Amino acid sequence: MKSKLKKLSLQTQTPSNLETTFAGWSERFLNYLRTECHLAPNTVMAYRRDLSHFQSWLDGRFPNKLKIDDLTNYLVWLKDQRLAASSIARHIVSLRMFYKFLQLEAAITDNPAELLTTPKLWRRVPTVINASLIDRFLTAPQKYDPLWIRDRAILELLYATGCRVSEVSDMLLANVFLDQGYCLADGKGSKQRMVPLGQRAIEAIRLYLDSSRTPLIEHRDAKATPWLIVSRTGQRLRREATWELVKRYALRVGIDPETSPHTLRHSFATHLLAGGADLRLIQEMLGHASIETTQIYTQVENSKLKKVHQKFHPRG
Repeated sequence: MKSKLKKLSLQTQTPSNLETTFAGWSERFLNYLRTECHLAPNTVMAYRRDLSHFQSWLDGRFPNKLKIDDLTNYLVWLKDQRLAASSIARHIVSLRMFYKFLQLEAAITDNPAELLTTPKLWRRVPTVINASLIDRFLTAPQKYDPLWIRDRAILELLYATGCRVSEVSDMLLANVFLDQGYCLADGKGSKQRMVPLGQRAIEAIRLYLDSSRTPLIEHRDAKATPWLIVSRTGQRLRREATWELVKRYALRVGIDPETSPHTLRHSFATHLLAGGADLRLIQEMLGHASIETTQIYTQVENSKLKKVHQKFHPRG
């Protein structure tokens, strides 16, 4: 009898505890990702954003009250928000992880998130900047721009290395070897890789280091500013600021206004592939764990071949 009462007590107390502290459980989950799973800060931020979406959709309901049908409706809601299939797939991973954590902490007993299936992902051809427009874009920063030398260095670095915007933002000055012609990028999972630097990028970065970076950090302790790229106040340049300047210069030269730092990453890989580079080497330079991720760039070349065929073949 006592054991039944104890079990009944646990069943009634646990949901109540979860219901009143959803925000608290979210923070505990994020701390778990940081300390136990050792996930990178940007990855933890992505989980935080996903949980924020989930909490908005919950609208006062609580995870322990939901069934698989409810979670399926949540995925429909995400689709209605015009999220891509890849983004919805990431939200599913976040839900599974969050529910698994709640289960490990005995906050819930049933885990409906285990029944969620990842939507079939379609492979979209990446958007790239036409090779004929690259020079115009990379030289978009002009002398009338306050930080034009730094901005040119940023654009050249993004295109020359194919680095993610976060990798450029976090890149340390000590990890850039201009004389040897390469830099070290700290990628996902804290994996470091060596990426070659082209001559144009080396010249742009050297000019930035010789004439622009020193004045930006003159009022700061050099040891406290280890990053290659710094802001006008001498701090690490936020990746959001890099996104903004890329879009600004894209608009200036009249290319796709949706151009982003990732567009330069796509362009880097696509132009290398078009020039005959080996796919495995491109994979290494991009820091892809799987060759399947890199293979998406072959679709760009295939799509160009189809257009040429349609245009010039008698029966295209």
